[in-house]
Amino acid sequence: MQLVELLNELTSYEFEKEWFEFKSNMKSSHEIGEYISAVSNSAALLGKKEGYLIWGIDDTFNFEFGKHLANGTKFDFDSNADNNEPLKHYLERQIKPSIKINFVEEKYENKRVVVLVIGAARTIPTSFDSKRYIRIGSSKVDLSKFPEKEVDLFYILREGIPTITNTKSKYQELTFSKLFGFYGSKGIILKEPTFKKNLELLTEDGSYNILAQLLSDNSQIPLRVSIFDGETKASNLFSVREFGYNCLLYTLDELLRYGDVLNIIQADERNRVVERKDVPLFDSKAFNEAIINAVLHNKWIEGNEPMISVYSNRIEILSRGTLAPSQTMDGFLRGESVPVNEKLSEIFLQLHISEKSGRGVPKIVETYGKDAITFNENSIVVTIPFNWINVVGNKVGNKVGNKNLSSNRQIIINELRNNPNITKVQLSTILGISTTAIDKNLDYLKNNGFIERIGSKKTGYWKVTK
Repeated sequence: MQLVELLNELTSYEFEKEWFEFKSNMKSSHEIGEYISAVSNSAALLGKKEGYLIWGIDDTFNFEFGKHLANGTKFDFDSNADNNEPLKHYLERQIKPSIKINFVEEKYENKRVVVLVIGAARTIPTSFDSKRYIRIGSSKVDLSKFPEKEVDLFYILREGIPTITNTKSKYQELTFSKLFGFYGSKGIILKEPTFKKNLELLTEDGSYNILAQLLSDNSQIPLRVSIFDGETKASNLFSVREFGYNCLLYTLDELLRYGDVLNIIQADERNRVVERKDVPLFDSKAFNEAIINAVLHNKWIEGNEPMISVYSNRIEILSRGTLAPSQTMDGFLRGESVPVNEKLSEIFLQLHISEKSGRGVPKIVETYGKDAITFNENSIVVTIPFNWINVVGNKVGNKVGNKNLSSNRQIIINELRNNPNITKVQLSTILGISTTAIDKNLDYLKNNGFIERIGSKKTGYWKVTK
């Protein structure tokens, strides 16, 4: 990555991270050494290949410009250390074990900026002057005073960053009949003796890993779509549609199909001459890409699932965790794919769920702009705004817009929208009427264009069209 691109990314964060620090004119050679130890260890803990100490960037975020601004520096890295020894030689002599450190000077926003590139710790934690440091937030602290961090760091240096393939699942009684069925539906035959090895479903000791849990018949993980009747979570919760507790591949498929249910096709009769124009509530391709990316890049090892929230004016799709360690914001927005869950990404490619071309994020950016993607401390949120043509009330789950319908028929439409796979028996129980009456109401709604049946009676689902 070019230095200017790196600075563009680092200055875009509101707060400094554990793996980089902004300074103006810090000159104490011993303090610089302590920061090298802290940044090196923090970078390793977060899976980064290197960290940075930067002179000439204001550590206060400028909200007017949306970034930290360059203020320049007079720091001279060619000068001597406090003991008159050349600075770099002094630092390298006291850093144990040896890591890469390199000073680079750059003109940034017409200001002189100096970047110290610091290699991440590799086999054991990095010390300076026989003492190990770590970053907690924006503070440099003695590592020995934070034993949990020290244990985590030693584990990562020994075993590597935890992933869905090297982390043992707490569920070991797993079955995979649905996985075989999904692969078979794509024309790919899994072989019983080899599929666990080929799909990397086992840890080194032969236990099922997190990836195996996700692909098993019961992933033990729910994925919910929460629908609110206003624009915030403070508004009433209208309904919750629960997916999951299934093979992740089927869950994803159900989520994408539910997007079709949410995506109301509106009749635009403004300036109509001959034919009316059908306008969707949101761009289905951008929605699909956002859902696939949220599932694919979610930090599953922490046991948290993506979260989908539907409001009266937008959908928010949140995935846990942040970018892959070697990924940049600019690269992510350009579609340079660096998967967080590498083997899951390979499986998605094999099954043609996603593409290696990296068109997903650029499609979202092209449709809704860069502001549609928000990078938080421990999550990434994609916002899909609604394109309402007419004001039809504030409830996402109640967009029928026809007050002439009976209350039973409005309830049926709401139930079909929230659960397109609902059965006649279930509707009969909810409304307290016979299945014959349900049939008559469904026929009326279908014949008058309120709903349509997608697929067969046995395997299809209902789609609300008004």
